[in-house]
Amino acid sequence: DEMVKQNYTVNKLFTMAEEFYTSLGLEPMTDTFWQKSMFVRPPGREVQCHASASDFATREGKQNRNKDDFRIKMCTEIDVSYFETIHHEMGHIQYFMEYRDQPMEYRSGANSAFHEAIGDTISLSVLTDKHLKTVGLKQDTDFNVHLQYMQDINILMKRALFKISFLPFGYMIDMWRFKVFDGSITEQNFNREWWKHRLEYQGLSSPVTRSEEDFDPGAKFHIPSNSPYICYFISFIVQFQMYESLCKASGHTGSLHTCDFYRSKEAGQKLKSFLKLGMSRPWRDALETLTGSRDVKTESIIEYFKPLSNWLDRQLEG
Repeated sequence: DEMVKQNYTVNKLFTMAEEFYTSLGLEPMTDTFWQKSMFVRPPGREVQCHASASDFATREGKQNRNKDDFRIKMCTEIDVSYFETIHHEMGHIQYFMEYRDQPMEYRSGANSAFHEAIGDTISLSVLTDKHLKTVGLKQDTDFNVHLQYMQDINILMKRALFKISFLPFGYMIDMWRFKVFDGSITEQNFNREWWKHRLEYQGLSSPVTRSEEDFDPGAKFHIPSNSPYICYFISFIVQFQMYESLCKASGHTGSLHTCDFYRSKEAGQKLKSFLKLGMSRPWRDALETLTGSRDVKTESIIEYFKPLSNWLDRQLEG
């Protein structure tokens, strides 16, 4: 509502996202990006609107390639979810741009989870109360301490319903796929094992009777497209690890979920050092450059949601 009130345009949403990255000391988008990206649904033809970022500089091959050809494709509307998505997709573009001078073989994320995690790491900063107030999308409220606390709990609950609820689902998708590949799940029990895994890991069962006449796994795009899914599971954990590292670099104090590292050149330099590596180093080396750890750890995601976790514990007392 605030965006509409302030007469926001699609172009403004993209330039705001670009300014977030340049405020960290990262590169602005290229001329080719602005000329060839699809920002809105084009009139008069059908398009795939699922948001994506593409590295045409690498795809065109090593010879005679345009080193500046990076594009986003999405059908943007003026609301906060698209505002978040733009920052996420531009995170992919930043990764593309930083490793573009690596040899061809190394022009990719250090592992498949990191490309997804970068954009989400940025989004965690962009959607904080502090950042939305800084860019004029939220007004300062004269809340008392209790109301401010409950607002924080609401924000964390909304985010947990996405970030935390996803984890068992992200895990069981490839758990099921790997068992199909090794033969322990056969064609005769595809669907039964699917629902067995969903019950075990998610606590969910079908609202209607299912049988082997049904193939419910096929309703998830990544199953028929044979797309690995474990990268999303890892990215939903490691993004909080990356976020905490950038917050520390920016000098943030206080609860982790309130951190906005906007305009922090220190955070930007740490991020840039990581992005430039591409695939030129093993992923543990790259992770260490950014976080100081060679392992994917869960401490950061636990710390981020700690206020909500404590609140939920109190609701369950007795």
